[in-house]
This record gives sequence, structure tokens and C-alpha cells, in this order.
Amino acid sequence: MQSEYRPDEVEAAAQAHWDERRSFAAADDSTREKFYCLSMFPYPSGALHMGHVRNYTIGDVVSRYQRMRGFEVLQPMGWDAFGMPAENAAIERGIPPGEWTEQNIRYMRGQLRRLGFAYDWERELATCRPDYYRWEQWLFVRLLKKGLAYRKSSPVNWDPVDQTVLANEQVIDGRGWRSGALVEIRDIPQWFLRITDYAEELLADLDRLDGWPEQVKAMQRNWIGRSEGVELEFEVPGYEAQRLRVFTTRPDTLFGVTYMAVAPEHALAAQVAAGDAALAAEIERLKARGTAEAELQTMDKLGVDTGLRARHPLSGEELPVYVANFVLMEYGEGAIMAVPAHDQRDYEFARKYGLPIRAVIRPADFDGDTQQLVATQAHVEHGVLVNSGEYDGLESMQAFDAIAGRLQGLGIGQRRVNYRLRDWGVSRQRYWGAPIPVIHCAHCGAVPVPEGDLPVLLPEGLTVDATGSPLPKLESFVHCECPQCGAPARRETDTFDTFFESSWYFARFACADQQASMLDARADRWMPVDQYIGGIEHAILHLLYARFFTKLMRDEGLLAVDEPFTRLLTQGMVLKDGSKMSKSKGNTVDPQALIDRYGADTARLFIIFAAPPEQSLEWSDEGVAGAHRFLKRLWTLVAEYLAWCASAPPAAESWTGLDAPQAECRRAVHEQLRQADYDFDKGQFNTVASAAMKIANELGRLQRPAADHTAAAGYRRLLDEALPALVCLLAPITPHITHALWQALGGSGELLDAAWPQADPHALARDEIDLVVQVNGRKRASVRVTADAPREQVEQAALADDNVQRAIDGAAVKRVIVVPGKLVNLVV
Repeated sequence: MQSEYRPDEVEAAAQAHWDERRSFAAADDSTREKFYCLSMFPYPSGALHMGHVRNYTIGDVVSRYQRMRGFEVLQPMGWDAFGMPAENAAIERGIPPGEWTEQNIRYMRGQLRRLGFAYDWERELATCRPDYYRWEQWLFVRLLKKGLAYRKSSPVNWDPVDQTVLANEQVIDGRGWRSGALVEIRDIPQWFLRITDYAEELLADLDRLDGWPEQVKAMQRNWIGRSEGVELEFEVPGYEAQRLRVFTTRPDTLFGVTYMAVAPEHALAAQVAAGDAALAAEIERLKARGTAEAELQTMDKLGVDTGLRARHPLSGEELPVYVANFVLMEYGEGAIMAVPAHDQRDYEFARKYGLPIRAVIRPADFDGDTQQLVATQAHVEHGVLVNSGEYDGLESMQAFDAIAGRLQGLGIGQRRVNYRLRDWGVSRQRYWGAPIPVIHCAHCGAVPVPEGDLPVLLPEGLTVDATGSPLPKLESFVHCECPQCGAPARRETDTFDTFFESSWYFARFACADQQASMLDARADRWMPVDQYIGGIEHAILHLLYARFFTKLMRDEGLLAVDEPFTRLLTQGMVLKDGSKMSKSKGNTVDPQALIDRYGADTARLFIIFAAPPEQSLEWSDEGVAGAHRFLKRLWTLVAEYLAWCASAPPAAESWTGLDAPQAECRRAVHEQLRQADYDFDKGQFNTVASAAMKIANELGRLQRPAADHTAAAGYRRLLDEALPALVCLLAPITPHITHALWQALGGSGELLDAAWPQADPHALARDEIDLVVQVNGRKRASVRVTADAPREQVEQAALADDNVQRAIDGAAVKRVIVVPGKLVNLVV
């Protein structure tokens, strides 16, 4: 082998070798146990960033490791290619989104290949291509026929400049994230999937996901938000519906209600606005707010008195009814019973408008003035009821049962399980997405496109501008015939939310070449994904929708599994100078420049070594350079050893041929192999890299004897074992250099399929061991004894040490504690 490490040549040769042999094509019919490793596929933004590189390096390390453990591994790659970012980028550049997207896919594919990731590229997919999105259209048609998909008008965040619906997280301080325009709340017909029908199953099945981080499961539980409460009605004279229905989880606070509040979009608000222009203007102003829960918590609470009064169902008290900006139609019934003493948002609103704040709950051990509890903020804890008539003295849960029973007896309330989760709005008023397969007929209504007419192709090559989607203006797309009656009709011009595509791609990878069905038997062969890897920012929506889609596909007979991902790893961010890398902060690192300078293996090694996968990684130029220096030392270590072997004698026939330093070096190597095996299985890849470096250091420190020296045979036997083991240990992390070194060392077969190195128990055995000696728990000395020394000999050796005797200072030893192989503690 050449004496100098040249990463560009080494990596090109390894990748050509893998490509020629189709090394990463997963065999659907393999008799080996399957392992499906998947990293969240990227949006083709134009170039990889370091977050991508970290995510995909972690996934590749897992894949290669599992292959060496004997599994048939599937690791695919594709492109989450639809969505607003591509459309907005195309608007800025004046080119069709499809053209921009395909350019980016080509470039990013090249970058991923340059990093040496072990992807089965034969399964590559892009969600913007008809052979992919036709099947989600097919599934949507089936869901529509079953009533699991439906259309209704719903209040949405509307950006008047971008002419589209915005998700809550895209509304910043009441303005569109891209246009900066004031967002309007509009009622727009939207398509929905009934994810709420699966709310209980989605919640319950979280308990089965032992391989998921507890933090992610907690976030999903909170998002689903199961709560038990009471639905009750307040009579409102003068309101056309006569009664205002609300849901509360705290019926124990019912006597603390001092006003009612409805959303600006509520029917009551529309009624009072119809007869009062000034009031209508105020209500319209209240609609100009975001709908994200975090924003609702912190924004200024605003409202307007409708002049109507609600009647308390038990006390008969008349309560003012307000329209308030912090009440949303999609939560509950769009109306709340406001208990300012025991809810902070209600409290802030009451303070602003001078409304009563009446405390009706006190801590069990509190006997002071109850109103003092709410002098500066709401008291939100459970406790004992006060100021609540016949219910005074009951604890909150007792009062829950009693008041719920009373309301039910009066016919104005009932217990109910409610969910914070709302049905998933899947339609977007954008161009660059999968068309929703529906035709609108004046006679037949919304008619699903017949399955034989799928896919509904998105017209490509269109140039988009800032006035909104071109689809409604494209007559060749819009005008069609009704599939039922043949009358002139209009095609749906909304497209699917891009979460639609990312909610089932993992199953499609199993059978990406299947043209006759959405999935086939291979999906059951590979699913569920054994290890899924991606950022914590996808903990709720993407992962929740993917779980929901899996259950939908199961119920359609397409999949046999209930959950898509067995284990989930959420990798940390890549930081530089203490903050997340971003172009706006000017602290990015170009992966391509890094690879061009040092090679892909250096980038991979640094990323794995610098931090545990779940933690944030602080970028360090010196750390990158250090990783490169290590690979150069490793190359030199092997090259010099092979050169030495040219004139050296054969290896010793047994391990007894090692001298003492060689035997000690072998023991140290196997200790690191044992630890690395444990760490790899636990996902602690950084310490695996560290173990490899320690092994290389041990071998580098060991004196290389002259070829004619008596120690030469033992040295050769030691390195003939240690160097291949070291190469195997590093193979998942730095696959290119280890591929070359494995070949140079004469390794048998493909390194990809070499067995994962295991520690030899005999090598770990010690003739002598060092034990820590403590006196009353404080370390005073260490003594060396034979590994099989009896307890009495260990105690004698500890007591004979001069430092121990000084610490004892003539005192009687009351007790001797011996922890075999570790320490002796003398209690005086």
C-alpha cells in the first residue's frame, strides 16, 4: 500500500467498488433477519448543511454496524420534494418549481454519495413524482368514501399577500412568516382527515413505544391532550341558539364563573355584529391574531362586550358575554366559561376589563382570606371549595362528581372525554403539491376522482408568481366532466399538505418499484422501521401523522403493523460559537468545502466523536483537524507494520509467545473492544470512536522489535489480530479508509460483511490486579495482588502498606470491606 494517506483517492476507490458490486442493495428475499434503518428524508433545498450530514452519518453508522452483526439491512434515501419553500424559491428565481427541485435533487444526491452513505439507491423516490403521489391520491379517495376524509369551512390563518393558508407556526407576531403581511382569520373550505377517530389509540399506543425518548412521547401526549370534563350549557336570552355550550375540565370552579367569552368567529359574535356596525368592526379587529397556543398565552388579551347576558346554570347569576381574541373556534365549542380566579388567561382579561375575580378554591391547609390567593395571579391548583353554596368543603374531585351529576340531572350537562387534538387539515392553496383528487359538480357535489383516472397530474412547467397558485386560472386543469353525471364540473385546485407525503414514505421505500399498488408484501417484510433518526423538531406533527397514516394503511389492509418506528433517535443540533448554525448568523460550515479539504471520513469521524448523538455538537475546526490527524496516524501505523512484515518472521503459534508488554497491550486492546461493543449497542457512538483511538495509541506506543528479535513473532501475532479488529471497529464510522486498510491487511471477503469484533475473555484475564485501599471511605493507597488472591491475602496486603498504616495511626480496625477486583475499605 502507498505510504501516504490520500483521502480523495481512497474514497473514490471505495465508492467505485461498492457501486460496481451493488453493495447496499437490500435483498427482499434474504433469509437473514431484517434491520430497517431510516433517517428522515431531506427537503431538496439545494445543498446539504451540517445538520443533514450529522443526521445521515448517524444513520449510516447504525446501518453498517447492524450489517456487521449479521442483519440484512435496508437503508434507503429519497426526497421530500413538494412544498412552499420550493415554490417560494421558484418565485424568486422565475423558474418552475419542478425544474428547481430536480436540479437540487441531482446536486444533493451527489453530495450524499460523496459522503459514502450505504444507501440502496435503487429504491430512491421523490414525493413530487406521479408514481409516488398517485398512491396517496388513491388512499384519499378510499378515505373519502369511508367518511374518514371530509370537507368543511374552517377558520384559518390567511396570508393576503402569499394567498395561502399558514400553519400556526408560520404566523409570527400576527404576520406571515414570509410576506410580513398581517394575517387574517378567514373561513375557507378545507379538506380534513379524521385523526380524532384514532385519538385514543394514538395515545394508548405511546405506552408500547419503549424505544422512543420519553420527551417525545410526552410531547405527543400533550398534543393529543386527553381530558375528562363536563360539557354544559348556559342559557343566553337574545341569542338565536338560546344556549351557549362549553366544555370544562374544572366543574369544581363553576361558581367562580364571572363572564363568558366566545371566539370572534362564533355564531353568537356573527349575530351581534349583524346589527351593530361599530361592534362588527371591533369583532373583525379581534380576528387579526395568530392561533398558536404559545402566542395566545403571551399576547395582549382583547375583547368586546356583546351586550348579551348568560344565565349561570346553578346560581342563576347573569354573566356578561364577551367576544375575546384568546378564544379559538377549534378548541371545544368556541366558547368558554371564564373563571378568572383559577385560569391565568381569564384572569388577565378580567383585570383588563374590570370584571369580578371570585376565588372558589383554596388549599386544604389555607385558612386566611381566600381572595388574597388571587391578588396578583390566578390560583390554578386543586383544593377545597369555598363560595360555592352547598358544595363548600368538598375537595375538587368530590365536587367534580357532585356538580357533574347535578348538571346531568338537570339535563344541561354531561360528562365527556375531550381531546386537544383536532382533525388534520390537509389542503393548501398552493401550486407545488399533490392535487387533491376531487371534482366539484353543481349537481353531485364533491365527487372523488375514479381510481382508474388516477393520478391527477400536477401540470408542471408552470411559472409561479406572488399572486398565488396558478391552478385556479389554468382552464385546461380546472374544467372537466363530473364522473357521475357527465355535466361540466371543476377540478379541486387545492393541493395536499406536504406532511401527507412524509406520513407514509417509509413504507413505500419497501416496494418503491411497485406500479400496481400502493404497497405490496415487501412492506410487511421490512416494516416497522427498526431505527428512525431525525430532529426533535419533528416530535409532534410528522411523527404523529406518520403513526396515524400507519394505522390508516393497516385498516385498509395495506400493512400488518400498528406503529411505524420501533426505535427513535432524535439527534442534537450542530452549534458554532454556542448557537445553531444558520446563514442569518453567518456561522455556517460548508460540508462540501470540508469534504474537499479533508475527505468524507474526517467529516464523519469528527461528527461521531465530538458528542453523543442526542446532544448538541459544538463545531470545532481544531477538532476536525484532529480527526484528520488520527486517520493519517492510523494509515501510517498499518503501512509501517506491513513494511516491517516484509522481513519479519511468522507470527507466534500461540498467545504464550507474547512477552509481558505485548500481553498487557493485548489486554488493553480487548478491554476497549469490550467497552466499544457495549457502547455501540447503547448508541454511544462517540465513545466507540474514542475506544478506536485508544487502541491505535496502545499499538503505536508498543515498541516494534527488530525483525530478527525474539519478540518479533509475538509482536506480529498481536498486530495480526489487533489491526483487523481496529479496522472493523472503525468501519461503520470511517468506511472508506477502513475498506482500503482491510484489503491491505488481507482481510477475508468484504469488510461490509466482516463480523463485528468481540473481546476475547482470555485476553482480559489479568495475572495481577491493582486494588484501591480506602480508610473510612477515603483513598489512601493502592496495592497489587494476584488476580485470584484469597480475601485474607488481600487484607494483609492492604494493612501492610505504609500509607495505610499512617492513616490508621494505631487505631483498631473494626471492619474490612473487600469489593473483589476493585477496592478494600478499612473502617476504624
